[in-house]
Amino acid sequence: MADQKTHTLKRSIGLWSAVAINVGAIVGGGIFVVTGIVAGYAGSAFIIAMVVAGLIAFITAMNLARLTAWHPVEGGVYEYGRQLVAPYVGFLGGWMWLVSNTFTGATVALGFAHYLAGAFPNLPVNIVAAGMCLVFMGLNLVGAQESASINNVLVGVKLFVLGFFVVFGLLYVDPTNFIPFVPFSSGVLYAVFFIFFAYGGFARVTVIAEEIKDAKRNVPRAILLSLGISMVIYVCVGLVAVGLLGAKGLSGSVSPLSTAMEATGVMWAVPVIAIGGLVATASVLLTNIFGVSRMAYSMARRGDLPSVLARLQGKRFTPYYAIIVSGLLMAGLVLFVDLTRVIAVSTFALVFTYCITNISAYKLGNGNRRFRGLALLGLMTCLMLLGFVLFASPDAWFIGVIFLFVGGIYYVGKNRYGAEKSFSQRTQYS
Repeated sequence: MADQKTHTLKRSIGLWSAVAINVGAIVGGGIFVVTGIVAGYAGSAFIIAMVVAGLIAFITAMNLARLTAWHPVEGGVYEYGRQLVAPYVGFLGGWMWLVSNTFTGATVALGFAHYLAGAFPNLPVNIVAAGMCLVFMGLNLVGAQESASINNVLVGVKLFVLGFFVVFGLLYVDPTNFIPFVPFSSGVLYAVFFIFFAYGGFARVTVIAEEIKDAKRNVPRAILLSLGISMVIYVCVGLVAVGLLGAKGLSGSVSPLSTAMEATGVMWAVPVIAIGGLVATASVLLTNIFGVSRMAYSMARRGDLPSVLARLQGKRFTPYYAIIVSGLLMAGLVLFVDLTRVIAVSTFALVFTYCITNISAYKLGNGNRRFRGLALLGLMTCLMLLGFVLFASPDAWFIGVIFLFVGGIYYVGKNRYGAEKSFSQRTQYS
């Protein structure tokens, strides 16, 4: 009975809370932080990059929706790679998912601190970011339903602020800011890679599938609904941001939407956008710690990570050790990294996990040409994005490969140690 209690999660999250969790994971660091970096690569044509990256995300999202309809299980890509391809493939998928989302958590925590520093310029950005990781670690310890309720409020606030940015900003758009418009350039291709980071959270809900009501129906719906909502928001906000300030002005800012709003000359509107940036990055951080802890829990109960991470707090059904480790790792990371590098490393690891997602979907296709064709298309687009990393950020490629190598060594060592221990015990008692 005790063992059953240790490994049982509670289904407490409905469809719209699941959609909000995914929107909370998607809309945040990307639109409020990465916009400036992307504009630096693609110029005013970065809207094209937003659409292309969204379409690439949709292809993988449809494959992921099929997988979750087949078997909604905590751990997402880790479980699908493990069951449909091979255990070590699943492990590497889960491992790199943890790497990606730990770096994503660091990214949005830094984004939060940069927006706050706009109002209080002397704040130590890295220290503030680390403190936020610890605060949201504490909120996650309260429970899944409570975290989802807090996230619902945060998502509502940031969608309101983004709506205000679009409607109010339209009054001040200068069409000349879209000139020159060069959609066919290497910069747009690099921008696709970086803006894909902004869509990357669409898989978040799959990692908590065992905590969602009627998961076979609600998880696939939440994936596609949240991604569609987010894509519309991104395109509208991106068009207005470029129209207000131009790509060159955006590219030099770590809080680009606040900087764009300053171009209107209506200074009371700037703090409204800054508040939206704070809320948006906060909601992504909340769901990031939520997701990373659940992936760690899923891998631990399979024996692929230390078993202590699979322990649940009895009354709240939360994997409390996994939450604490996740929060501490993100807090430590933000003390030593810069924004552009963590985005590039996070995206490398994320795209790698989506390669495994598409391979798993291909295996699930079981001869169905339409399903397998979609999976192959998803795999090819993800491999294309991985190729862009090598040119856009070679050091991110290098760091990502190191993490992949470390994960492989850990997996081999764990299995060898486990086999030797099992053999030793059999010899001892024979």
